[in-house]
Amino acid sequence: MMRSLILAFVAASTLAGCAAESVWAPDEEVARAAYRHSGPPRLTMFTMLNNNNGSGAHTSLMINGSQRVIFDPAGSFNKGDHLPERNDVLYGITPAVADVYTRYHARKTYRVRIQQLDVSPEQAERAMQLAKANGPVPQAQCSLATSRILSELFPAQVGTSWLPRKTADAFATVPGVTEETLYEYDSDDNSNILAEWDPERAKAR
Repeated sequence: MMRSLILAFVAASTLAGCAAESVWAPDEEVARAAYRHSGPPRLTMFTMLNNNNGSGAHTSLMINGSQRVIFDPAGSFNKGDHLPERNDVLYGITPAVADVYTRYHARKTYRVRIQQLDVSPEQAERAMQLAKANGPVPQAQCSLATSRILSELFPAQVGTSWLPRKTADAFATVPGVTEETLYEYDSDDNSNILAEWDPERAKAR
């Protein structure tokens, strides 16, 4: 009986994965939004942690290579279609957008662990290729999708994991990773952050 229940759960999870929504912005929108940050090639991982019990709630990865994008697997940030998106890869990540993205996730119940690593141009492009090729990510698989990318780049330190905090702890062991934590004390209703954000003004910065 237990084996049947486990098999049924696995089957349901697989079907849920197939049902992940595909979003594909037109070429002209993606090209128009493309932004290359002047800093070095860099990976920035965001991990949202519960302030009450320390558990992980979400994982995402900002990649600065030939352009800067955010791989936001099964994320909620772009639900209002503020940015061109192709299957959880968000384009046009200017400094203003990166700031809004980070603050959107920080609130009185969650903090954001921000880990940065300067990488070679080849590593940055490889990370971007993997993110683009990943396809839409089902709910609750953000850490799994992100850790798969990192495990390709840093197999000695990072394995695949469903747990955001475990993925962050593993990434912290990669030589050169630095980190900081953002605390904010806004209400859990963070819709005002997006409402106050002017995408056109953000693009101009």
